[in-house]
Amino acid sequence: MGLEAVISEIQQKGRQEADRIRREGDLDVERLLRDAQQRSDGIKLTAEADVTRQVEHVLAQETSSANLVTKRATLNAEKELLDQVYQSTLEAIRKEPAAFHEKALRRLLETAKAEIGGGRVRVNRADLPIIEALVKEPGFDVFTVGPPAEIEGGLVAESHDRAFQVDHSYRTYLNRVWESSLKDASDLLFG
Repeated sequence: MGLEAVISEIQQKGRQEADRIRREGDLDVERLLRDAQQRSDGIKLTAEADVTRQVEHVLAQETSSANLVTKRATLNAEKELLDQVYQSTLEAIRKEPAAFHEKALRRLLETAKAEIGGGRVRVNRADLPIIEALVKEPGFDVFTVGPPAEIEGGLVAESHDRAFQVDHSYRTYLNRVWESSLKDASDLLFG
């Protein structure tokens, strides 16, 4: 066989070998690209799931925060309204006629007498004439009238030795009623 035939055969085998290597390389490239695409798709799905989870978490937090702000505003408004009702109640009691205050002070003076026996009694400036008349009555003459007290109504009494003091002011009684009935009042007003 001649040199040209050997060269031709070597070239042909070389081309075949190169074609085979190219085909194998192309198959390897396709396989690598397919694997890379699958990994990329997996990463994308994981990232999308993470983003969705994070978005849902942020939305849940924001919703919870908004609900808390709304609840706080509602409670503040309710408290403000209840405070207004409380003040209005004190003012309404203060505006009751003198006969109401005389009857109330008589009962409160009896209670104070039972608790401390006698002593000094103080009332607000408007009720001074009523209490001055009451302490002149038999039974209440164990009390003296002290300087006016800064109270809406009712009385504050001190024992003779000033060791004991009893607070029978309207505010004290209203506070007791208010504390024991606040939930019922709130339920009635705000459902």
